[in-house]
Amino acid sequence: MIFDTHAHYDDEDFDGDREALFDDMRSKGVEYIVNIGASISSTKATLMLADRYPFIYGAAGVHPSETKELTLKDLEWLKKAAGHKKVVAIGEIGLDYYWPEPDRETQKKWFVRQLKLAEETGLPVVIHSRDAAKDTLDILKTWDAHKTKGVIHCFSYTWELAKEYLSMGYYFGIGGVLTFKNAKKLVEAVEYIPMEKILLETDCPYLAPEPFRGKRNRSDYIYYVADKLAELKNISREEVLRITGNNAREFYGIGIMD
Repeated sequence: MIFDTHAHYDDEDFDGDREALFDDMRSKGVEYIVNIGASISSTKATLMLADRYPFIYGAAGVHPSETKELTLKDLEWLKKAAGHKKVVAIGEIGLDYYWPEPDRETQKKWFVRQLKLAEETGLPVVIHSRDAAKDTLDILKTWDAHKTKGVIHCFSYTWELAKEYLSMGYYFGIGGVLTFKNAKKLVEAVEYIPMEKILLETDCPYLAPEPFRGKRNRSDYIYYVADKLAELKNISREEVLRITGNNAREFYGIGIMD
């Protein structure tokens, strides 16, 4: 059974066939999906999906690229949203320096404030870090991951940085990029990371694995990621799905509390 730990089914790419897609995926062994908030509006949409579909849970948070207009009033709303019975994390939050806006200080400010929100609610954090390795690590070292659990979503850094995060207790979100031909750095990191710290994710509709690269991603494509991970770890696909599924249930408290 598949546990997709990071998806964006509120995205407009799914507006035409969302319900049919969910029906199809359930028949293909998708057990749970965590839909991740990336803005105030997408968090609201996530709550609606979680209310409608029993197998969908949610995370409440604002992606760094969406923090420019964020306000303290929004943060208060996020705190209330975090109290929803099916919200299981704060995220995705973090830093993204790929684009020049919002400026870095704005991103850092709201990253820290949303980490504080996770601390206040006791929920785990889903961390986005793109082209911001040092600043992300520095902030998380200051915050201390032991306050709540954390996952580095779409981990794309070196095994040396993975070692740093492992020493802090973090999990690693691994998805379709692992199957790409140019993923040597990630392959090396995944070979180093123990299975007990890996969560499988899609980030759909983005980052579809080979042979669907460039097309719309979906949760059942995790089978292709599981196959690559099985190859790297010299275990079966079934064992990969069992271990990562247990990791996800423990991380989010889903299945354990049901």
